[in-house]
Amino acid sequence: MTVNVHPYDYDLFVIGAGSGGVRAARISAGYGARVAVAEEYRVGGTCVIRGCVPKKLLVYASHYHDEIADAAAFGWTVEGTPRFSWPKLIAAKDREIDRLNGLYIKGLESAGVTLMEGRARFVDAHTLDVGGKLVTAATVLIATGATPEVPAIPGREHAITSNEAFHLADLPGRIAIVGAGYIAVEFAGIFAGMGAKTTLVHRRAQLLRGFDDDMARRLGEEYVQKGIDLHLSATPTAIDKTASGLVLHLSDGHSLEVDQVMFATGRRPNTKGLGLEAAGVDAGAKGEVLVDLYSRTNVPNIYAVGDVTDRLALTPVAIKEGHAFADTVFGGRPAVADHADVPTAVFSQPPIGTVGLTEAEAVERYGAVDIYEAGFRPMKHTLTGRQTRTYMKLIVEPRSDRVVGVHMIGDDAPEIVQALGIAIKAGATKAQFDRTVAVHPTAAEELVLMRTKARTAKAEAPAA
Repeated sequence: MTVNVHPYDYDLFVIGAGSGGVRAARISAGYGARVAVAEEYRVGGTCVIRGCVPKKLLVYASHYHDEIADAAAFGWTVEGTPRFSWPKLIAAKDREIDRLNGLYIKGLESAGVTLMEGRARFVDAHTLDVGGKLVTAATVLIATGATPEVPAIPGREHAITSNEAFHLADLPGRIAIVGAGYIAVEFAGIFAGMGAKTTLVHRRAQLLRGFDDDMARRLGEEYVQKGIDLHLSATPTAIDKTASGLVLHLSDGHSLEVDQVMFATGRRPNTKGLGLEAAGVDAGAKGEVLVDLYSRTNVPNIYAVGDVTDRLALTPVAIKEGHAFADTVFGGRPAVADHADVPTAVFSQPPIGTVGLTEAEAVERYGAVDIYEAGFRPMKHTLTGRQTRTYMKLIVEPRSDRVVGVHMIGDDAPEIVQALGIAIKAGATKAQFDRTVAVHPTAAEELVLMRTKARTAKAEAPAA
């Protein structure tokens, strides 16, 4: 009589080969698990294939217009008129993405993970259909990420999202970007930097909802100065295609004639057609997979990590969640991903770096907080003549003297905020910031030189 030692094909089946899924698969395989991953597009996920990595490459490219113009202020002579080729940039970007895709595949293969091409769909809690082939697994991890959401308006088929923006054949001369989050403001900086007439359309009166108000307001001022049109407090109602381009109609009665409309109005968890109902997995109103602190769903053998859970939609967070899952389920070391005080950056122009509580959040939590701030013209632009400014603020809880939030807009903010994230996570106090010797001449030195309190922020007293 033959005993089936393995009642399932795999110990772990991962749906989605993005950052979180790949990390979970590799670490789990390292613990000895038999692992398979299903991916319907390319290995690497949104961040690597059509998100933060290619976007950062385009951000770099868009800086050169100003860098070339500024060179004369430092004694350089640039002969002739600089010319930019969008097709050459996209081709170079594609080569790098192909290289990274190959590295991700090689990493899975080296770890002994089986890669299956195709979209996986639940048949039941332990069985999946991958392109018509049934596979079974003891444990299933959902890591399908999120996908762009497009408003249901007439003519929506004429618009693009960030997915298509990376593959445009030509640079649009005029573009309207609808939205004001990470993706919208970053692409506005990219297209404007490359010479496109750029308009940001947003339903609210300020950019970057959820960020510190001072950061959002100052970015808006910088973008206006850069020639980006901000069309705020309006929503799109329809898009018409004409002989010369597109007409975007807005709720305030205005219309914009452009060559391209890009929607960056948010992303929804990518669970459509996944068969969650067949597996008995509970989902939220937006389709997000509901999980506990250990990323476990209501079905004991099914877990989920990353943007599909709609917790904190950042690639490094998804990686942390995937690693914690593997440690917990296959490593025998229960772990949870810490979602508090996560540093993050917006690669706008100028960029933003932030960690900890916003001023509004800090006031809500503590009642009153002390605000320290510094604003100045970057040293570089004392020669170029550009009017862009750097601004940074510290938010301090006065009873403990702990710095509970740091926010910066200006060159190198994303690089600086990584180190600040360590300080905030460690519970650094304002006194410890003050005792730290400044690195001169840098922008970052202002973080340890802010001695005078700018103001105290308090919750508004209730009306009588």
